[in-house]
Amino acid sequence: MNFPQFAFNNVRRNGRAYTGYLLSSAFMVMIFFTYAVFIYHPEIQRAPMGKMTLICMQVAAYVVFVFAIFFVLYSISAFLKSRNKEFGILMMLGAQPGQINSLIFLENMIIGTVSIVTGIAGGLLLAKLFLLVSTKMIDMNELDFYWPLKAIALTASCFVALFVAISLFTLLFIRKNRVLELLKGSSRPKREPKVSIWLSILGAILLTISFVALDKDTLSPKVLMIAAFSGISGTYLFYSQLSVLLIRLLKRNRRRVWRGTNLLWISEISYKLKDNAKMLFLVTVVTSIACISAGFVLAVDQDNKQQFLNNKFAFRYDVYQPEHINAELATIEQSMQEAGIAFERYRIDSIGAMLQNYAHDPTTGSDVEFVRASQFNELAALLEVEPLENLPWQTAVAVYPDVKRLPRQPLKFEGTESSITIVQEISIPQLGGVSNAGVMLIVEDAFFTQLTADLSSRPEYLYHVPSWTQLPSLQDEQSKIGRELYAWNQQQMNGCVADCLNNILTVRSDKYRSTKDTTSVFSFIGIFIALIFSISTASFLYFKLYTELSADSRTYHALSKIGLSSGEMSAAATKQIAFIFFIPIPISAIQTLVVLKSVLGYMRISHVYVYTATFTVALAFLAAQTVYFIMARSRYVKALQKMMV
Repeated sequence: MNFPQFAFNNVRRNGRAYTGYLLSSAFMVMIFFTYAVFIYHPEIQRAPMGKMTLICMQVAAYVVFVFAIFFVLYSISAFLKSRNKEFGILMMLGAQPGQINSLIFLENMIIGTVSIVTGIAGGLLLAKLFLLVSTKMIDMNELDFYWPLKAIALTASCFVALFVAISLFTLLFIRKNRVLELLKGSSRPKREPKVSIWLSILGAILLTISFVALDKDTLSPKVLMIAAFSGISGTYLFYSQLSVLLIRLLKRNRRRVWRGTNLLWISEISYKLKDNAKMLFLVTVVTSIACISAGFVLAVDQDNKQQFLNNKFAFRYDVYQPEHINAELATIEQSMQEAGIAFERYRIDSIGAMLQNYAHDPTTGSDVEFVRASQFNELAALLEVEPLENLPWQTAVAVYPDVKRLPRQPLKFEGTESSITIVQEISIPQLGGVSNAGVMLIVEDAFFTQLTADLSSRPEYLYHVPSWTQLPSLQDEQSKIGRELYAWNQQQMNGCVADCLNNILTVRSDKYRSTKDTTSVFSFIGIFIALIFSISTASFLYFKLYTELSADSRTYHALSKIGLSSGEMSAAATKQIAFIFFIPIPISAIQTLVVLKSVLGYMRISHVYVYTATFTVALAFLAAQTVYFIMARSRYVKALQKMMV
């Protein structure tokens, strides 16, 4: 038997450990390859969403590759630690350090080669399905299958370089160890986990700082950096210090701990938490990033749909150059008349104003807009509110799109001496179809006319199309007319000279489609990234269990001699595995909820969507983790049962 055959037999005989690693690596190669298939498709550049989709796919491919580097590095280091005793025996039998290094290098390259071939082969089999699903999700024209020679070359070269570099780097893990240390392997007795009360308190403080920082109404890069640093640092201290301290406090409750096999698995958990702190920290961070990304896209998509359904007006035409009103209104209406679309047109005269001694919102341009009561009443039925009657002089009814509120006291505005007192408040979920301002103040017609003496007013026209109530697809009439009118208005604006403010047409379907196209691309990419993160985190946990299998086998073998049954062993081992597998999920869910609530609240997205998105994503990760747990637990317990007396 020559040296390459010896390396091949080592891989084959350690199939239980290498199977999960090989499949996870092959899956990463397959995902990277499918992205490359999409990137190099000859028709992608000509598609409507092609350029943006191409950029997003390229970024996703880079993310997959960078994550693959850390995954392969961690996996190989875990395997090497589990085989220390084997390497020690080989060195006692006369193997030179160079031969050990060559053996490790050959084994890694065998695994890498099989992963690359398997991943590319799987990607070729699924390429047509991938292109079909991707175009459906992104709402693009169907892409034909082609032979992706460039994608094959890119994938093979990238991952060959990755496995070669990582294999050479991991040789450093063996060269510094002595033969005696290698022979001991994982049989050395563990010391009682040390816990620092001060570090535990620091971890709790850091987590509190992160939550408090994200609970602020205004988010800035500095606040986000503070929250990220304190949250990540606090998470690591939670696993390495605080959780072990909590387990130690739990062990003081003898009535609970000294019942059945509780003492066995609770005592072991404190060791496993301390030993696996870095791994659990990594799994939690990766899961949190995936949950936050997926939850953000899901919440934005839900909010986008609801904004469209709440907006009763297909078009809003803001007038800044009155001399072009008649011609441009005729163009807008002609496009609908030629298509046989019935519509209703409404006019609103508005006055933009800034409040005195008030924190202005830079996203709205003006704090409030004054609107005539008579014109608002014409829209009341569409907006599903009651008409307003008999408004007293210098009073207003405030219409809010969200939770923002103005004080009920005389309000002063810049540019006029008139003051306003709010006497009634109305909440309309989506005011963007009518106004861009944060608040709309409805005033009596005569008082509105008085305000025009100090503040300038401008008209805007709203178009309601009764037949356009459903979410638009890419090819339906609403989207086609909306795209044509939006392109026409953009041409008008491009022809405007410097310091010129043209009339602006806001198209409801265009805003919806623009956001939907973006979220569709990120949803499609996020699904595969989340799959990689999910499978990789499960692999991390499985590898860690495998490295501890020999030590656990000796423990349960000794306990079985003094009466521990197979059922009791299975129950204790299951609780330990479940604790390690599932503890990152609630931690990640809490972090996701805190981050999304802050970020999406700043974007004025309803908290209902935040909770829904967080629950949906956390439930999906929990379901996936449950499947991995059942598989890992079955193999792990079966291996332990072989050691029972």
